[in-house]
Amino acid sequence: MSALAFTIVALLLSGPVPALLARASWPLRAPRAAIVLWQSIALAAVLSAFSAGIAIASRLFVPGPDGRPTATIVSEIEVLGWPLWTAYVVVFVLTLMIGARLIVSVLQVAIATRRRRAHHRMVVDLVGSHDHRHRSGAGLRILDVAEPLAYCLPGVRSRVVVSEGALKALSDNEMAAILEHEHAHLRARHDLVLEMFTAVHAAFPRLVRSGHALNAVRLLIELLADDAAVRAEGPTPLARALVACASGRAPRGALAAGGPTTVVRVRRLGGAPNSRILAAGAYITAAAVLVVPTVALAVPWLTELQRLFSA
Repeated sequence: MSALAFTIVALLLSGPVPALLARASWPLRAPRAAIVLWQSIALAAVLSAFSAGIAIASRLFVPGPDGRPTATIVSEIEVLGWPLWTAYVVVFVLTLMIGARLIVSVLQVAIATRRRRAHHRMVVDLVGSHDHRHRSGAGLRILDVAEPLAYCLPGVRSRVVVSEGALKALSDNEMAAILEHEHAHLRARHDLVLEMFTAVHAAFPRLVRSGHALNAVRLLIELLADDAAVRAEGPTPLARALVACASGRAPRGALAAGGPTTVVRVRRLGGAPNSRILAAGAYITAAAVLVVPTVALAVPWLTELQRLFSA
């Protein structure tokens, strides 16, 4: 029953639950808490999958008092029966596959993203110019592009990139708002949050994974950067800057000011402010989501360790 329960929880947290949360409108008023909730759901889904694997392993291998297996996988067919044994083996293999894919995905996403950023940073350093009119440090690069464009390249040697078109189209306070937006991404390392969700998304098989979490977090980190820009320059300059840069496309691995979420973000700037009550509720829910799978994963390991040391 525990293996079945954990499997159901893992499937729910990787499919239906993200779909429901993605349709909710309250995260627009509590973006930071919503990101924490999304992180807890993703982590709980992974922990639930691993908990199901541990529970199944305990049935398939039947650990003795010393914690060592007393049976083989095949020898348990007569005890469990073919249907239940087959289901256990499928879920156990799926759990191992998710664990392996998660490790590989984290490495692949991290390496590929940093390579792309390093290459693009080298390009903008070669073809871009400095603009001393804006107090953005040595990391600001100006590209000779007519289209209004603004994005940042996170990392140890971060860069904020804007185009000549953006400098001509935006006023001083609008440019200050867009630069603060990009610097907020760099300060908070929003790229690392995206990397985590990208890796988890790639780790789960296509039949059970959902793109809702990744798409929602992409929007939420933009909202956090928007909030930082609003605190610095106000909502009107930021809204005008976002509209001007809406069609700008950033390279992969960069975080752009514009993009397909511009309409939602501009409407939000004129709507209700962030809610502390919604944020508190989201934080409490995030903690609750993590309690059951975390405890369930920790208890079997602690039990097995106790058996090993007491043997």
